[in-house]
Amino acid sequence: METIGKIRRRHLVGNESISAVARSLNLSRNTVKKYLKTTTAPQYQRQPRRPRLGAFMDTLNAWLEHDSHLPKAQRRTARRLFECLQAEGYRGAYDSIQRHVKAWKASKPGTLTPKQAFVPLLFAPGEICQFDWSYEQVVLGGITQTIKLAHFRLAYSRQPFVIAYPRETQEMVLDAHVQAFAFLGGAPRKVIYDNLKTVVDAIFT
Repeated sequence: METIGKIRRRHLVGNESISAVARSLNLSRNTVKKYLKTTTAPQYQRQPRRPRLGAFMDTLNAWLEHDSHLPKAQRRTARRLFECLQAEGYRGAYDSIQRHVKAWKASKPGTLTPKQAFVPLLFAPGEICQFDWSYEQVVLGGITQTIKLAHFRLAYSRQPFVIAYPRETQEMVLDAHVQAFAFLGGAPRKVIYDNLKTVVDAIFT
């Protein structure tokens, strides 16, 4: 959605050509034209298709339920269930059986998936602040110009701070931090940067 808004501002407000917008944002001209015609981000949904498995779903679920009460060594694998269904007349793919077995096991209470890991995004007040730049088009004195916006956001409260500069230089990065910390009433313990070249003096091998 942010890309769509940027394209519309630069073309409709800044009067940039479609070619110029496409070139600066590294997009195709057709993509820019498509985004100019919409105000919502495109959504892609993939609907699972299981026409062959549908007729055997009850049978497969009954087998899974039965096997779940057996010792682990005696339970049928997805491959063995696939072969049993083939004997019943199933002509679909093994992948469909494998996906269904995995989903069925995951839906059972107390089932743990060993390969899944979850990192909770919990932050203490004043712990982390995120920083990044963005390009924006503004009209100053009747002239369309490109400026840089310095964006700060506290991870705990989501409090934002934005300040504009004519360029992205090291002096302006430092000034943006001074202004942000004064506005926020203090400095966080950590600041996260996304490949910020203007704060790196040199990289040695």
